[in-house]
Amino acid sequence: MERHFDEELKELHKELLKMGVMTQEAIYKSVEALKNRDNAMANGVISLDDKIDQLELMIDERCIDLIARHQPMAGDLRFITTGMKINAELERIADLAVDISQRVLELADKPLLKPLVDIPKLSTIAQSMVRDAIDAFVNKDAELARRVVLSDSEADKLRNLVQEELIDDFMAKDAKSAPRAVPLLLITRHLERICDHATNIAEDIVYMVEGKVVKHHPEELI
Repeated sequence: MERHFDEELKELHKELLKMGVMTQEAIYKSVEALKNRDNAMANGVISLDDKIDQLELMIDERCIDLIARHQPMAGDLRFITTGMKINAELERIADLAVDISQRVLELADKPLLKPLVDIPKLSTIAQSMVRDAIDAFVNKDAELARRVVLSDSEADKLRNLVQEELIDDFMAKDAKSAPRAVPLLLITRHLERICDHATNIAEDIVYMVEGKVVKHHPEELI
């Protein structure tokens, strides 16, 4: 029975990794669609969301079933409950990639307000945080998870920089720039929220590995 349970945990692990890969693909393609003004790629991200939603539901059901049938304790219970939380965070990240893609479609027939510089930088941070959070989960690496949490402040700074530029240098000076500025503002916000969800995943991983709650307890990150 115990060996069968271990096999089921491995399957859960694989499904969560698949969810992570699909989510990372959605983020990457949504930003590439923005950079290349590629409507087909943006629509592809939107279409992928149904598969991600279906996988999220399947993983949730598997986690509930494992808890109900095996009544796991200690580390196994933390792994399953953390898996449920990570699953939900990844689904929200995928939704944000869809939001970015929808903003890309809004900009399709409009010339870009300015060259894209800081938004791709923020995208790089977001993708790195998600990738590292998933790697931390795979390797049960609490130290890497802590670094993900500490990276969030850099994302916040970039978001503020982009927002100030778009509002102060464009919208405040020319109200007609709003239809081109607002989608970029929203994309910036979506990317920053992706970073927040990666941070949540990383905090859950620290709890899974060490049993320490670091959410709302920054002193535990040191």
